[in-house]
Amino acid sequence: MRLTVLGCAGSFPGPESPCSAYLIEADDFRLLVDFGSGSLSTLQRYAGLHAPDAILLTHLHCDHILDAATYVVVRRYAPDGPYPPLPVYAPAGAPDRLATAYGQEDSTVEDVYQFYALQPGTFPIGPFTVTVDRVLHPVETYGVRLEHGGRVLCYSSDTAPCEALLRLAQNADVFLCEASYLDGVDNPPDLHLTGGEAGEAAAKANVGRLLLTHLVPAWGSEALTVAAASAAYAGPLEVVRPGATYEV
Repeated sequence: MRLTVLGCAGSFPGPESPCSAYLIEADDFRLLVDFGSGSLSTLQRYAGLHAPDAILLTHLHCDHILDAATYVVVRRYAPDGPYPPLPVYAPAGAPDRLATAYGQEDSTVEDVYQFYALQPGTFPIGPFTVTVDRVLHPVETYGVRLEHGGRVLCYSSDTAPCEALLRLAQNADVFLCEASYLDGVDNPPDLHLTGGEAGEAAAKANVGRLLLTHLVPAWGSEALTVAAASAAYAGPLEVVRPGATYEV
């Protein structure tokens, strides 16, 4: 599998990155996991406007889905379009949420997307074996485990510490994990991970490599986040950047 980071800023676009969007490729199939604010730009830069063969949206917060609404124009009104409906795996409210975000009265986006409602379990998407489970976040949110060719990539989505995250990440080769909050301060409960908590999860799950994402540059500290994660997890780790690619 090949992972390309399209966006990695937490909660809102940062000065150097759009919000969450990750392209995973195997056997000439491209799965876009999350499609956050601003990431349509980097999709064109690092992959191509029509690169995704399917989309998986882990939850319905704007920083993870908003450019899926913008993408309606690309597929519906392209000079060589309209394109056939693109498979979208997402929480059950996604059709209404994206139609509302698109903004046309009484609109639907089901001519653009074919929706499949997520629920905990394992299922195929293209060549991938996908396992999702509910993680700890204020809205219905799914962590993701992708398997292909004996290799495993786990993506935390947005979550506070929880057992479901550890199950999904168990023995993963690569663990793409959010680290939104700083350690040692009074953070809101049951919302996000700190760098230290991301490192603890990586250590408990025995992952091969930790990739930190969803940092919030406006009020965070990358150096402190990395230091806290490194204190808890002895394996290789780094903070991801837009355009970075990883072989899994």
